[in-house]
This record gives sequence, C-alpha cells and structure tokens, in this order.
Amino acid sequence: MKKLLLGFFISSIFISCASDQTELPFLGPTQTLADGTVKHHQIPAFSFVNQYGDTVTNADFDGKVYVADFFFTTCPTICPVMKTQMSRIYDKFKGRDDFKILSHTIDPYHDSVQVLNEYAARLGVEGDMWNFVTGNQDSIYAIGQKSYMVTAAADTANMAETGGFIHSGAFILVDKQRHVRGIYDGTVEQEVSQLIRDLELLLNEEEK
Repeated sequence: MKKLLLGFFISSIFISCASDQTELPFLGPTQTLADGTVKHHQIPAFSFVNQYGDTVTNADFDGKVYVADFFFTTCPTICPVMKTQMSRIYDKFKGRDDFKILSHTIDPYHDSVQVLNEYAARLGVEGDMWNFVTGNQDSIYAIGQKSYMVTAAADTANMAETGGFIHSGAFILVDKQRHVRGIYDGTVEQEVSQLIRDLELLLNEEEK
C-alpha cells in the first residue's frame, strides 16, 4: 500500500485543479527548437487491441480529445472506484464524435479480449467511444510511465494487498494533438468533476 500511496503522491504533483482556468496548461517536458518554437510533450504512436478484438492505434484518436487511465479487471483496491468515476465521464459525453476514453489493462496475461469485453459490458459500455485495451505488457508499462507520466508496474511483493500490480488512480486528459493537458485523481469525485469542466473547456477551445 505504501507504493500505491507513493504513486498517488507523484501523480498529484501534476494534477490540474484550478477551477478558474481559461486555458489548460501543457504538462510534461518541453523542447525549444532552433527557431524559438516550443515543442510540447506528446503521446507517441501506439498500437493495442480493444475489447472487440480490433487494433487501436494513435490514428484512431486523430482529431479527438481523450481521457486515458490504467487498471486491471481483478484489481482489489482502487479500480472499482475509478470505473465508477470514469462512467460519469462516459455518460456525460456519450455520443460526441470528438471524444474518446482509453483504459489500458496492466495485466494483459489475464485481461484477454473476452475478459475486457465482459468487463465493459458489465459497466454498460457500448460502441467504440470507450476502449479497454490490452497488448504487450512492457509497452503498456512504458507508455504509462514515460508518456502519460503515471505509475503502472507489476508488484509481486505485495500480491495480497495490491493484486500483483501497482498503478496510480490518475485520469489523464489529452488534446487532439496528443498533448497532456491535465492529470487528475480518478478516485476523488471532486477532481473528476474538475476534469469534466476542464474537458468541456478543452473541447470548446479545440472547436474555435
């Protein structure tokens, strides 16, 4: 549990929670090019398989704002709360063609396409707006830690307490150019409410 709490603490450093923002920040490292242009951190190309057995890549998110998170279906700790909160976002924005949700399992050996499909069905998820994806474990951990800047790893030393994996409860808000614009604690209702407000702000910003 100490490792889990540490993950929450690290994630909280990045959380965007100012309720009076008119423009969301860009999170992560930046690079200043020779011409003075600032290049913001960007989620790299990826390829996973969703609950329908379809390959999902970064191209499927072109022109979309999305929220990403990391979970596993047998999680004994924070995942049920996270999915309750993510369902709020799903219900709020269901039907929009410029928004998606991307939930990565960190236990791909157990969480097969069929398992993810059944899990999504229990949550009442239909269509392809909310993707539950599996894939190469190392690739999932790498994109979580290096690109989304959250905790995602195996934790075999604390099997009884963590279910064999450690991850933060972070929800990551990503814009249409795959820049990270906010990170929120997905186990806290107030922070998810702030995410919903920031998501609306970002969608309106992108529409201009």
